[in-house]
Amino acid sequence: MRRDFAVIGGGIVGLATAYALTTRYPDALVVILEKEQAPAQHQTGRNSGVIHSGVYYAPGSLKAQLCRAGNRSMTDFCDQHGLPYDRCGKVIVATRPAELPGLHKLHERALAHGLTVNTLNPEQVREHEPHVEALAGLHLPDTGITDYRAVCLTLARLLRARGAVIQYDTQVAGVHADARGYLIDTTDGPFAAHVLVNCAGLHSDRIARQAGADPGSQIVPFRGEYYELIPERRHLVRNLIYPVPNPDFPFLGVHFTRMIDGSVHAGPNAVLAFAREGYTKRDVNLRDLREALGYPGFQRLARQNLREGAAELWRSFSKAAFVRSLQQLIPEVQARDVTPSQAGVRAQALTAAGQLVDDFLLIDAPNALHVCNAPSPAATSSLEIGRMVAARVPAPPHLSRYPQPSSGDQGVYA
Repeated sequence: MRRDFAVIGGGIVGLATAYALTTRYPDALVVILEKEQAPAQHQTGRNSGVIHSGVYYAPGSLKAQLCRAGNRSMTDFCDQHGLPYDRCGKVIVATRPAELPGLHKLHERALAHGLTVNTLNPEQVREHEPHVEALAGLHLPDTGITDYRAVCLTLARLLRARGAVIQYDTQVAGVHADARGYLIDTTDGPFAAHVLVNCAGLHSDRIARQAGADPGSQIVPFRGEYYELIPERRHLVRNLIYPVPNPDFPFLGVHFTRMIDGSVHAGPNAVLAFAREGYTKRDVNLRDLREALGYPGFQRLARQNLREGAAELWRSFSKAAFVRSLQQLIPEVQARDVTPSQAGVRAQALTAAGQLVDDFLLIDAPNALHVCNAPSPAATSSLEIGRMVAARVPAPPHLSRYPQPSSGDQGVYA
């Protein structure tokens, strides 16, 4: 049987996209192909659970647009379905004079986005986070936390109620265009669909190329390693504490995050993972590693960030170095206060020129759309990404009675 839509990937973006497709086309036949035995096993289930406000993202970018809308739609979804969340707010703090200009730029960007933001002096920082030592800070009250695994389980339940099929334990082995759409070879047999939507995360670039699309980039996996405060020291962090990002390094830096279950995570660093699903230092996939190290884009990125990259690698192997970075935010934290926690892998698209794709990357193709870069804040933005994808992909002819995307909407969005 040929489905109307096949969505590859059962993370939060894939499930939210399928949910939007079944909303837009209530009688469509939708199948979600997920290689794991449950949803949200990779980026979605291993992130910090933050509902971002959008302060970091360039004005006019998809990240900025969809994150601001997603902040509202995600909390509305949680309210509607009784899911836990807490709009707890976060502080971004400058701990050195050199960080003050960056803090000022973040304040200006927050205002440009229309976000609620409050500037803080050192005493006001301590009113929010009593154990932080800072020269100045910003408070963003609209930032929150939730459980994105719970969101995915709810989406999966709603999709099944709408008649969608979620095919777990089904790994895609090949994708081929045919006269009526696509044939998808999987470990559970072949599937046919009129329209293909690729939300495969860590493997999205490979799926796109199998389907005949050029993502113009390659996924390079970066592992983010975390520590967790022991229960007796959780009082050191009330909510969310972030540093001013280093403008010379493309990642946010280590920070403290109170999770929805009350635990407090500290991290992450950012090091090359030796496998696309390399969640520990021991995980090595020779194909993945060879692709990453041999990619000119990664070689250029590594040369451009030698000092910062070496520091990240050192933090990966030295708990003392990791703790020293945490002490820049909370001087009281000691090595005995933290234990290793679950790591995640960021599916980061990188161009051959060595530039990280800084925005969400959605690539249109005949009867297909490929989501080829969806790192943070993709979980926050997931319901909005899903709506955008559902509004963009062409529908099979028998669903043409529904409003269709215009030809002028086609292209690459990043």
